[in-house]
Amino acid sequence: MSKPAGHQARKRFGQNFLHDPGVIERIVSAIHPRPDDVMVEIGPGLGALTEELLSVNPALQVVELDRDLIPVLRTKFFNYPEFRIHEADALKFDFAELAADKPLRIVGNLPYNISTPLIFHLLGQAGVVQDMHFMLQKEVVQRLAAVPGDRHYGRLGIMAQYFCQVQPLFDVGPGAFKPAPKVDSAIVRLVPHRELPFPTQDLKLLQSVVRTAFNARRKTLRKALGGLVSADQLQSLGIDDGLRPENLALQDYVRIADHLAGQ
Repeated sequence: MSKPAGHQARKRFGQNFLHDPGVIERIVSAIHPRPDDVMVEIGPGLGALTEELLSVNPALQVVELDRDLIPVLRTKFFNYPEFRIHEADALKFDFAELAADKPLRIVGNLPYNISTPLIFHLLGQAGVVQDMHFMLQKEVVQRLAAVPGDRHYGRLGIMAQYFCQVQPLFDVGPGAFKPAPKVDSAIVRLVPHRELPFPTQDLKLLQSVVRTAFNARRKTLRKALGGLVSADQLQSLGIDDGLRPENLALQDYVRIADHLAGQ
């Protein structure tokens, strides 16, 4: 899809506009939208993916921060009376307000510069979400899906997997975008658990334990978590205090947090 005259991708918004029809078709096929879904697209840009989603779901809603793109979208999709544009910062947007009697299906080609904080923001609203399909920097998808011992394993993957099943789908090369980014991208599906597999007594405490551990990921647990829990306490939980943070599974971090919550 060609860019309308006068609109340049903005670096401060992390814009890279998707234009490859084959990639767009593959993404829509993976999402498998239905006419009665409550569907929300984050950062529609010039509407390449939006156009395909609207053809199936005419009540699609989008969240777009760049005010220069709003009239472009309104003009392009004027013949869809149910189409709604929310001019807002997705990082501050209350997605729960859009969920009426059905959970949300959220999609988006997320800007690289805000993808991690935006995912954390959305995980906090996972209770109103059916699924999420995102185009992300390939390394971010690797971090989301990483398992213990993997070099990509860390806070993002642990907290994403606390709330969701993470399914990497396929990679997308730089040529699918204008301007072409300097990194590869990938599509990921996040499906919130109907029942949390390892529920914690105190979510904020779990987040604090994980954050503290990975702030010192090269150190042993006894040093990384020294300010929170003692080596004796870790050993009483059956956790080797000589391991590094990347060696512990989600359920291990939940055990540590719940132990601290019970003190």
